[in-house]
Amino acid sequence: MEVAKEVLEGNKVKLKVEIEKERVNDALDKAYRKVVKDLALPGFRKGKVPRRILEARYGKEVLHSDAFDILVPQAYMEAVKTAEIEPIDQPEIEDFYIAENEPATFTAIVQLKPEVELGQYTDLGIEKEAVELNNEEIEEVLKRQQEQHAYLETVDKETVDEGDFAIIDFTGYVDGEEFPGGSAEEYTLEIGSGYFIPGFEEQLVGQKVGEEVEVKVTFPEDYQAENLAGKDAVFKVTIKELKVKRLPELNDDFARELGEFDTLDELKEDIRENLLKQKEDQVQREYEEKLLEKISENAEVDVPDVLVNNELDMMLQNMDYTLRQQGVNIEQYFNFVGIDPENWRQDNWEMAKERAKINLVLEAIAKKEGIEVSDEEIDNKIQEMTEGSEQKPEQLKAYLLASGQLDGLVHSMLMGKVYEFLMENN
Repeated sequence: MEVAKEVLEGNKVKLKVEIEKERVNDALDKAYRKVVKDLALPGFRKGKVPRRILEARYGKEVLHSDAFDILVPQAYMEAVKTAEIEPIDQPEIEDFYIAENEPATFTAIVQLKPEVELGQYTDLGIEKEAVELNNEEIEEVLKRQQEQHAYLETVDKETVDEGDFAIIDFTGYVDGEEFPGGSAEEYTLEIGSGYFIPGFEEQLVGQKVGEEVEVKVTFPEDYQAENLAGKDAVFKVTIKELKVKRLPELNDDFARELGEFDTLDELKEDIRENLLKQKEDQVQREYEEKLLEKISENAEVDVPDVLVNNELDMMLQNMDYTLRQQGVNIEQYFNFVGIDPENWRQDNWEMAKERAKINLVLEAIAKKEGIEVSDEEIDNKIQEMTEGSEQKPEQLKAYLLASGQLDGLVHSMLMGKVYEFLMENN
């Protein structure tokens, strides 16, 4: 196979590829066997139509599409290797020519990975912030845990006060008619929480337990139910019972109820360790962000649009995955919040471009420093991924390879090693 490379503008090359006639004839034979397999013509059994009859009836071009699929993908990969280039997108295949007993030819327009001009990326002098933790922060967490384990206790009182939890029955009317979703029984409402329509909770303050109260409100103009937005409503409310929130006492018994703690001091120490770990992780993330920002700032590279779009696609995929864990997909979310997908891409273009640039810079550092992922490291990672499951490492590796995910795993491992290098040298 012969390959000629022509450099184009925009960090592209044109590959002119010529495939040996022996491979061409073999591909045409395979294409014929595929096409004729399910073909039946008068006078011939299914799958037994001779090739000369097939080509005479339908033209020699009848085999060209399948021959293209057989020849070109493999020939393109070989051409890329021969030309020693790094494509970052699918090629534009043009001028495909094929004929029996002749070499086949095609051209491929290929977008290349851009050259990165690295600046300083070690000994940058970026300082990591000190981690500080005070007793007030521990007490805040303890207070939140106390709130989470609060309980409601019925109180013997006649009138509603701010902060009470009122157990109510209510029915709402608009224009004298009940409306869907406007009634409930034994509903627990915290007075002053602002959970209900503005004005509803305020009108219950001072009202007596056991009496029916008429509450008049107006639905907000931006109310989620459009048929109720801006309308006046009357609610008939019966206050059946009042409760108040009680907080458990902060003592050793409270600590024992939360888990494997014997004393309140042990609980506080656990909170301190968790807070410290969270702060250390946050400081580390901020340090890494500053480091990458500086390394990117010191480097020069023209990021092609295809990489930015790939980054945007990855961001959308990650969002979609997260949303699906909550029962919705990305399209439903965009529709619900009124986001136009194209506007979203425009709004996030610069962020995606910077991410793509950082990725290119890290890959360039890996190349310059000779950082690689060995076959042994890949096998160890796959072994680790299968621990605790019935799947064998070789099965997972075969799946990752067949699905095209192995390259992504290796790239992720490579980026991890580059991160380690940068942490050790800054």
